[in-house]
Amino acid sequence: MTAVRNASTAPACAPADASAVVRQVLAQRAGEPGALLPILHDLQDALGHVPAQSLAAIADALNLSRAEVHGVVTYYHHFRAEPAARHVVQICRAEACQAMGADALVAHAQQHLGCAMHGTSKDGAFTLEPVFCLGLCASSPAMMLDDQPHARMTPQAFDALLADAGSAA
Repeated sequence: MTAVRNASTAPACAPADASAVVRQVLAQRAGEPGALLPILHDLQDALGHVPAQSLAAIADALNLSRAEVHGVVTYYHHFRAEPAARHVVQICRAEACQAMGADALVAHAQQHLGCAMHGTSKDGAFTLEPVFCLGLCASSPAMMLDDQPHARMTPQAFDALLADAGSAA
């Protein structure tokens, strides 16, 4: 599976189209052993999120309860139940990044964007999400903006990246 797709590149699907995508993914994957995570990844990649209305169909196809599917979707930070904003900001929350100042970066990001983790900025341009290890531990703290990694982040570098992204939108 691919990494989290930037919401601006994910297809915008109307509810009827989303149902068709869910049916297609289930037809392709439901018979595979351990199909739940691949199905959820495929839906997130295709739709930019895992629609709540798809959980019952997934559960039925895999002979699971809706609660089991919901539990997996909500357990993993990667999955989102609502579409993300045009830009997705993911700040690493793993130990190396925390040791190098990620908590201060998160606080700055939340203040700058005016939203908490898993939230969207008031202008609807940025979604803020945690991510757990981007593999840039030696260059902490790290973040991704629209699937592009950035290392040795400071509040000033964060502000400059978001200003560039906002002006490019």
